[in-house]
Amino acid sequence: MILAGTDTLTVTMEWAMSLLVNHPVILKKARAELDAHVGHNHLVDEPDLSKLHYLQAIISETFRLFPAAPLLVPHMSSDDCTIGGFNVPRDTMVLVNAWAVHRDPKVWDDPTSFKPERFEGAEVAGHKLLPFGMGRRLCPGLGLAQRVVGLGLGSLIQCFEWERVSENAVDLTEGDGLTMPKLKPLEAMCKAREIMKKVRYDSTANA
Repeated sequence: MILAGTDTLTVTMEWAMSLLVNHPVILKKARAELDAHVGHNHLVDEPDLSKLHYLQAIISETFRLFPAAPLLVPHMSSDDCTIGGFNVPRDTMVLVNAWAVHRDPKVWDDPTSFKPERFEGAEVAGHKLLPFGMGRRLCPGLGLAQRVVGLGLGSLIQCFEWERVSENAVDLTEGDGLTMPKLKPLEAMCKAREIMKKVRYDSTANA
C-alpha cells in the first residue's frame, strides 16, 4: 500500500492541478461546486465526495489523460488466447497500454482534450477507462485512491485560489518513470481563500 499508493497519488494530484490551472474555467466551476455543496464552515470530508460530481469527473478525466501506471501491472495469460488479433500463448507476460487506450480516437471523442464533462451523468464502460485495470485483477486500491485524490484535490480547490505563474500554459510533457511523472514539476501561484481563516481559528481553538 505504501509503495504502490504514495507515488501514484502524488503524481495524479500534480497532473490534476496542472490541468486545472491550464483550464481556469473548469477550475472555477469545480470551486463553485465545492462552495455550493460543502460551504466555508468546514473542510471537504469523505461524506461530501458523493455530492461533488464535477470534481469526480475532473479526477476521472485526469486518470484518463495521465494514468499513473500507463502500462498497468504486468499480467500472465493463464491459457492460450487471442488479443487484438494476435495469438498469445499460455504463460506469456501481457502489458496493457492504458495510456494508448485512453487516447484512442476510436474509443474517445477528442481524446487529447481535457473535458471532464464527458464523465458527467454517464456510465463509462470499464474497458474504455482502465487506470486501475479491470476484471478479477482490478487494483484493490481503486476506492482508496479515488477518496484520497478527491479529498486532496478538493481541499486544494476549496482553500486556495490558483493561477499559473505566467501567461504560458503549464508544460504537460511527460517524464520517464513507471508512474509517469511530469517532466517539469508544477509551479503555480496560490492565494488563501476565506475558509482558511476558519480552519486556522478552529485548529488554534482546539490546540
